[in-house]
Amino acid sequence: MLDERAKLLLKTLVERYIAEGQPVGSRTLSRASGLELSPATIRNVMSDLEALGLIASPHTSAGRVPTARGYRLFVDTMLTAQREDFTAPSIAPDQPQKVIANAATLLSNLSQFVGVVMAPRRASVFRQIEFLRLSERRLLVIIVSPDGDVQNRVIFPEVDYSQSQLVEASNYINSHFAGLSIEQVRDRLQSEIEQLRGEIAALMQAAVQVSSEVMTEAQDEVVIAGERNLLSVTDFSSDMSHLRRAFDLFEQKAQLLRLLDVSSQAEGVRIFIGGESQVVPFEDLSIVSANYEVDGEVVGTLGVIGPTRMHYDRMIQIVDITSRLVSNALSHRK
Repeated sequence: MLDERAKLLLKTLVERYIAEGQPVGSRTLSRASGLELSPATIRNVMSDLEALGLIASPHTSAGRVPTARGYRLFVDTMLTAQREDFTAPSIAPDQPQKVIANAATLLSNLSQFVGVVMAPRRASVFRQIEFLRLSERRLLVIIVSPDGDVQNRVIFPEVDYSQSQLVEASNYINSHFAGLSIEQVRDRLQSEIEQLRGEIAALMQAAVQVSSEVMTEAQDEVVIAGERNLLSVTDFSSDMSHLRRAFDLFEQKAQLLRLLDVSSQAEGVRIFIGGESQVVPFEDLSIVSANYEVDGEVVGTLGVIGPTRMHYDRMIQIVDITSRLVSNALSHRK
């Protein structure tokens, strides 16, 4: 537990370091905190904060910088949100992919860091399936989701179907199975396979397989915008190894997905500070994230990735506003 004096000095140190990017010395703290303390007293408090792992001395500088633990205490107990007047951004109702892409760009533009959005988790339900004969034993399967999203897959069946057979099969599938989940379709198919004509049964199985693949791939989609913004962040541009590790994270989207999936399990805006856990394995990166909804149901997560030395109050506001815009755009799409 810190006393009020130590809390104020830590808060002042973090705010100064975020603003200026330079280690903060005792004299600066004395002026900025407004406390009438001797330099010796401030140095003693700094020693205590350092012993607690909240601040550290980088190399030979007389000043101190916050650690991941110091940032965490600041964010959890000392952050005072400053409401800013943004130029009212907007995300128009549209196809989900466009809304997600626009949201990632908006997050990046407002934060000047990296915007990341996990695509909506889609229910494994189709509204319509169509088959189109491309050539001998080569078919295009067109899958339309309940929200109007269209996915295409080419399949290579063992039998060469005529277009009339394909139309008959798609009509049967759409009239009997549309609106059911892929799991329900698979269960019904197992019990009804003997009653279905050969070509319909085979196409039905192919449609179920393709639909499952489409839905699985949709779960893994992460849209990233603004990676190049990190090139102008002093914390990264001065150390190429830091920059390289950040870009590796964007290349390996599986790690980002795990992170965003953790975020989706909580309400409101969440902050992950690099180095404090395995969630963000890089000490120099932090992520501010929030869920977004469709008709009141959480379907995805979005956020801003930037240096640990970021204006967290501003990022919280940017992420919060964007999550609301995305929720509205997806919920009111015609």
